[in-house]
Amino acid sequence: MKLAFSTLGVPGMPLPDVLRLATAHGYHGVELRTHPEEPVHPGLGSAERAEVAAEFKGSGVEILGLAGYARVAAPGDDEPVLAEIRTLLELARDLGAPYIRVFPGGDLDVQTPEEADATAARRLGTAAEYANDLGVRILLETHDSHRTAADAMRVLGLVGHRQVGALWDVMHTWLGGEQPSETYAALSPHLGYVQVKDIASVEDTTPLPLGAGVLPLAECVEILSRHGWDGWLCWEYEKRWYETAQPLPDLLGAGSEHLSRLLNESA
Repeated sequence: MKLAFSTLGVPGMPLPDVLRLATAHGYHGVELRTHPEEPVHPGLGSAERAEVAAEFKGSGVEILGLAGYARVAAPGDDEPVLAEIRTLLELARDLGAPYIRVFPGGDLDVQTPEEADATAARRLGTAAEYANDLGVRILLETHDSHRTAADAMRVLGLVGHRQVGALWDVMHTWLGGEQPSETYAALSPHLGYVQVKDIASVEDTTPLPLGAGVLPLAECVEILSRHGWDGWLCWEYEKRWYETAQPLPDLLGAGSEHLSRLLNESA
């Protein structure tokens, strides 16, 4: 497996500094949070996109994926959501990123679960054809209204397209009461990559150094290894949402060592 980290952990950091951190601490890739407050976002022009792609190529660090914020199950018209996905897919194509991340984002106060599932599946099915043309895969993250693999699979089973897969966020499936073995069994045919992290408890989700909290990271890695999965482990450290959390640059070295140790122990 290869290691990456998300720029959610280093909000607003210039790209050259992100790449230096990755190479210094043994990370093979970076997941780019694509938001207007970040250096890489859909508003970049063609010359700027080419510059970003060249910086990554020159560093030897891969762009794992673009973490967007489209909410595919959200109530409302389809077109604004589809337009947001198309824009993100085009940015991924221009940067050479294999994946984009979307959220479920259903609102179960105004939708039934069946309505949320159908809305997400309809939009993802439509976007899948465009994604196929661009050679980019859309990954539905286990998150918010669909936080477990069982939830996500209700949508992915309706879509049934190879360009639409799953992103396993280990915190959300755990918070949803799902065992790692259950999550992997459900998502494995669709799995793009895995987001790892650590937290203190169900009540306190402030990000912690890997291995310092309660999430079953060792079990997740062991299951992935046992099944011969050779994709990406991406550390999503949510510094942007928890300003009092320790700075991620101070933790990256120990984080890659911890993940490497788990991989060695599970081999």
